[in-house]
Amino acid sequence: MTSHVLALLVEDKPGLLTRVAGLFSRRGFNINSLAVGPSDTPGLSRITVVVDVDQLPLEQVTKQLNKLVNVIKIVELEPNQAVLREHMLIKVKADQSSRSQILEMVDLFRAKIVDVTTEVLVIEATGNTQKVEAFLKVLEPYGVKEIVQSGMVAIGRGSKSLTDRIKV
Repeated sequence: MTSHVLALLVEDKPGLLTRVAGLFSRRGFNINSLAVGPSDTPGLSRITVVVDVDQLPLEQVTKQLNKLVNVIKIVELEPNQAVLREHMLIKVKADQSSRSQILEMVDLFRAKIVDVTTEVLVIEATGNTQKVEAFLKVLEPYGVKEIVQSGMVAIGRGSKSLTDRIKV
């Protein structure tokens, strides 16, 4: 199985996300990541879905997605032709003896501290999947207390836009 990143442009209607996720579920595909937000066009939302599937079944799902009335456009984003990012907040134990080492790791990974107490630091990290996973692995020996991670968001490289030639 290979990982595929789909960008969907959809009408902002209640229940559409459930129907989109249901199409993957009914075919036995596990969604690894799902991110939804407004697009640059009023009334339209953008859904980024990451799913591990073989090529043929993915084509079946995209055909079914295209049949949904509120789905405007679907594009598969190739990793080398897109910017892919995840966002993570990590709460890590930070006593006096480990705090400076953790701060070095934060600088090394170009993350930032967003909250500080005498016992913990909350760190914000953004990057591709490999970067955020590597950062998390480096922090584990210090005692990760909590993690919150977004789904992947992705945008194509270059001047083309998902909303090109869309009329609302």
